[in-house]
Amino acid sequence: MEEFILRDVTVVNPDSTQEHAYVLVKNGVVTAIGRDSSAEEVVTEATVQIKAEPDDVLIPGMIDVHIHGTNHADVMDGTPEALTAIAENLPSEGTTSFLATTITQHKDVITRALENAATFALNQPAGRSEMLGIHLEGPFFTAEKAGAQPKEYVRPADTALFQQWQQVARGLIKWVSLAPEQDPDHALIRFLHQNGIVTAAAHSNAGLEEINESAENGVSHVTHLFNGMSGLHHRDPGLASAALLNRSLTNEIIADGVHVHPSMVDMAFRMKGAAGLLLITDSIRAKCLQNGRYDLGGQTVTVEGNRPYLEDGTIAGSMLKMNEALINIMAFTNCSWEEAAAMASRNAARKLGLSRKGEVKEGMDADMVLLDGNQEVRRTWCRGVPAYEKGKEE
Repeated sequence: MEEFILRDVTVVNPDSTQEHAYVLVKNGVVTAIGRDSSAEEVVTEATVQIKAEPDDVLIPGMIDVHIHGTNHADVMDGTPEALTAIAENLPSEGTTSFLATTITQHKDVITRALENAATFALNQPAGRSEMLGIHLEGPFFTAEKAGAQPKEYVRPADTALFQQWQQVARGLIKWVSLAPEQDPDHALIRFLHQNGIVTAAAHSNAGLEEINESAENGVSHVTHLFNGMSGLHHRDPGLASAALLNRSLTNEIIADGVHVHPSMVDMAFRMKGAAGLLLITDSIRAKCLQNGRYDLGGQTVTVEGNRPYLEDGTIAGSMLKMNEALINIMAFTNCSWEEAAAMASRNAARKLGLSRKGEVKEGMDADMVLLDGNQEVRRTWCRGVPAYEKGKEE
């Protein structure tokens, strides 16, 4: 693994910005950051020097905790080739790590996807996006808020079934999205919380009081805010209301302008602040591909532009890339670069309890994204290894 130094670059972290800085990387780890004028003090003959362009900005590698697929591949394909394709494609949008996200399906199909992910995790070379674990989205949902989740497979919460799945997944299920009303005694919610698994309310018709009660028992997050949930109503506040009002709940949001109107994204940002929001894509295999018809959980999805939808018009996942989400959140909310970096990276790292990711600082994994003056991805490093360079795509 080569030693390199990135010279004269603006480094943006969630809590600071350093201009005219250098970043030294050895053995996949950031070992030093300082003023570029003193860079020669840390350079050796073995150090590869990379000069940034004047408008380049270096940010922490982005973490997508909710992604089903991209570029022909889907987690539910249950093949190593699918996960390899996802991991190799994501650095082009600045995503250096992700949670492989399932969808509601027959339990045997979910089991196969979990087995595949567990095997895939055993050998992940640097130089591509790192699968940090699994996000189990479903099947413990409410049918009337299923959205693009196949309704025929939704079911009540089942702790025993989850334990079977976690065993198959070799403990890699790090995040579970469920409808709290499908777990009325909070047995699964408490089990997940006690085992350090992020528990998120999703595809739910629960009311404000029910969500607040589930939060007291372990729910700490809300999946794709405003989508697939009871909403904002002045006499009947639902999950969306609880998500915004309950300070113990973080929210993830699909900032593509399709799933959520930009003004509502701005409202969520004003209410939750940068510390309370996570950017996600919720993207599907059709991302990076042309308009057409594609599979999602055994359903046909039609893609027109940036809008994928089922036959009945239901939005079905997204075509969003993480670098686009970053650009959009700044445009929709007028947030700072630092705040955008928190929402795209550090918040997810902290939610997952990862101390080595989410910031470009000494001792952290060298997961880094270099953006050009147009906020397009110029370079991506995953654990210090080049994973993408603009203009050099295969």
